[in-house]
Amino acid sequence: MSNKLTPSDIFQRTSPALVSTLFSYLHEKEKPLYKATIEAVAKQRKLRPVFIERKPRNERHAWLQDALSRKSSDAVAAHILQIWLVGQHSKLLCDFLDGLGIKHDENGTVEQLPPAPSKDALEKVINDLLQKHDPEIVAVYLNAFQALDDTGWDSLDELLQSDPRLQPGKAATPAS
Repeated sequence: MSNKLTPSDIFQRTSPALVSTLFSYLHEKEKPLYKATIEAVAKQRKLRPVFIERKPRNERHAWLQDALSRKSSDAVAAHILQIWLVGQHSKLLCDFLDGLGIKHDENGTVEQLPPAPSKDALEKVINDLLQKHDPEIVAVYLNAFQALDDTGWDSLDELLQSDPRLQPGKAATPAS
């Protein structure tokens, strides 16, 4: 029985700072998707898009995060996570797949996932990722990786459930 997070769960748990970074990326590099997301949120809240567009960016991003944290937004949330991860964090995706010996394209996308690797192999690769990349982005990626596949990997599921470093929002480096 899997307790994997849904895309909306990932948005709900991810730190506002990281979500703001995600939306800033979309605003800069994926303008049509950013605009479509604002329009979807406006429609969901029965508002005109201009109402959200005129909000200060941090407040607008908080509204978008709240909207994408709802179960009804899973499809949109999944799409946004995919675009952001492939567009902004392909090096992380490639490092993960390379560490497991999985063939992929230059963006870290795979046609067909192989059977689940061993838990030990995953732990080694994840520990390497956490050393090389922002821990919260690693947590978001691994949870999204698991959520966006119909079946997922049981070995990854176990690690996502048991390792607190792999929980979005909890993996952020504590303030000093």
